[in-house]
Amino acid sequence: MKLILPHKWKMSSDKARALQKQLAKQVSCIPQLNRVRYVAGVGVHVRDQIGRAAAVVIDCNTLKLVDMATAIYPVTFPFKPNLITFRDGPVLFEALTRLEIKPDLLIADGHGIAHPRQLGFASHIGVLTNIPTIGCSIASLGEMDKELEVARGSYSLIRNGNGEVIGAAVRTQTNLSPLYVSIGHRVDLETSIKYVLSASRRGHFPDAVRLARRNSRVLGKMPKLLQNVYTY
Repeated sequence: MKLILPHKWKMSSDKARALQKQLAKQVSCIPQLNRVRYVAGVGVHVRDQIGRAAAVVIDCNTLKLVDMATAIYPVTFPFKPNLITFRDGPVLFEALTRLEIKPDLLIADGHGIAHPRQLGFASHIGVLTNIPTIGCSIASLGEMDKELEVARGSYSLIRNGNGEVIGAAVRTQTNLSPLYVSIGHRVDLETSIKYVLSASRRGHFPDAVRLARRNSRVLGKMPKLLQNVYTY
């Protein structure tokens, strides 16, 4: 998949925050989805200052994995709250460029507009790729409107300190803890909830995200010599 990176990753924290505010203006909360066949899940795992990313594409018609790409790269930006994309973005962007199939929808292991500057990991990647993107995370950045029922499919809106809706807590499987879903780019919240639920057939996370999370962690357990095969 051919992608053009419009900005550098390595910069000061102040410049990174300023860039987030600038890119947040480009986020669209209006659904711009055509027929969705290929759904990609993306995940990044960082260990010992090495980033490991995986992108997995599933065919919604057959429910089969049709494409997968991985990448490994040294971390060039330190971990800082609310600036996670600047640490994880370089290796994930490389994994995405290695996909042969361009997905119709991305679901990222991270927040979308549920972020202090409305540009979490999912929104940032969505703006850079211009692919409709949804964020889902196990951590909440707001307060739920109501207590969730235990059944699969139940959800509650999440609001920030100003009372604005920034996402939803969604029960993807009965009796499991919820996922926190938010708009990434070119989708609305209703659409995001629908696709997260429909894509979560076998576990807590959407299938493609679950596989991407697993594969990025498997890379971290490989011998260093073998990891070099995946390093760009």
